[in-house]
This record gives sequence, structure tokens and C-alpha cells, in this order.
Amino acid sequence: MTNTPTAPSDQEIVTRCYDRIARFYNLIDKPMDLLGVGRRRTRLLSRANGKTLEVGVGTGRNLGLYPAGVQLTGIDVSANMLAKAQQAADCQEADVTLELADVQHLPFDDDSFDTVTATCVFCSVADPVAGLREVARVVKHGGDILLLEHVRPRNPILGWFADRLAPIVSHVIGPDINRRTEDHIAAAGLELLEVRRWGVWREIVARQRLPHAVKPAD
Repeated sequence: MTNTPTAPSDQEIVTRCYDRIARFYNLIDKPMDLLGVGRRRTRLLSRANGKTLEVGVGTGRNLGLYPAGVQLTGIDVSANMLAKAQQAADCQEADVTLELADVQHLPFDDDSFDTVTATCVFCSVADPVAGLREVARVVKHGGDILLLEHVRPRNPILGWFADRLAPIVSHVIGPDINRRTEDHIAAAGLELLEVRRWGVWREIVARQRLPHAVKPAD
């Protein structure tokens, strides 16, 4: 009996892309920081506190941006990206625990973290709503979820153009440039507390949505 090879999942395809470009990733990503994304990244991550999970730690570019006292755990689906993050952590003598893991299936208990962060990550998650639900599960009640993401342009013409460019970008370097992350956050049961909008970029602070208070019976 011949076993038929199993086709790779959407997430496996993206992970292979990041494994392939890991050694060039910082060079690819640097222009965005020079155009203002770096400033927003720094501002957002300065709000992290306590026991913090960084989803999609990548090559470790954010390691030096966290406030003193943060107890950082970083995960990524790409072993090659994670190896680069370990090199960065060693060079910076950063106190961080790095693990190979997928945000869609986090290996942590409920209510494990005071803060969860992600920068330019949910464009590369096969099921972003599932990933955000996992984030909601592992963050403590009242804890902040800090996201920096790019989204589909609101302008109809730019949106049309991005729709056609997205498959090419996804095939070459992994991310989907057309995600509707604000909608995904709501669909995952999270509450948007703050949103800074700048072109296609979003700085987002979200939390678990608190259940409605039950009015006591008379």
C-alpha cells in the first residue's frame, strides 16, 4: 500500500518561507523601521510589564525595546528565525526564554501572562482569529495585548491593488498584506481599548472582553 504524501498546511507553507529568509530577514525588515515603524514599535513595547509573551519573536529585533523588569518569553514557528533570536539574545545578554511554538496552539496555561505582544505577526498566522483566541486565553484578566500590525488599505483603489499584490508577497516572503486585524480582534472576543492608525499600520491595545455584569434578582 502506497502512502499518499500529505499536502503542507497553509501555516507550514508560511513557516517554510520564514525558515528560508531568516538570514536576510533583518535586511528585508529594516526599511519599514526607517519609515516610522520602528518608532511605533518602540512606543508600543514600552507599555509591556510583568510576565510578557512575545508572539512571533522572529530574529529578536524587539529584545532591546522592553522595559527593565519584564520577564520575557518569546515564541516563533520558524526554527531558523528562533536561532537568530537566540544569537541576538546572547549578544545583548537579554533575559528571555525562547520556544518553538505556534500561536494557534500555545503551550501555556490559561492566565499565564501579564502582557502579550506581537509586531507584524498576525499577517503570517494561517488562522488569525484562532491565534488571537489563544492570546486571549493565556493573558491574565486585565492584562494588555499590544499589537503592531499592517492591514488592508481602506481606500478602495489601494485595497483593489493590494488584493492583487497579496498572493505574490505571501508566496515570496510569507505575510498576507491584506488582513483585517481589527475585525479579527473583535471576532476573537477581545475588546479594542486603543487604536492608533497611520496609513495601513495599526498600533493596538486590546484586552479580554469582560462579561456583562449580571443584575442581581430583586
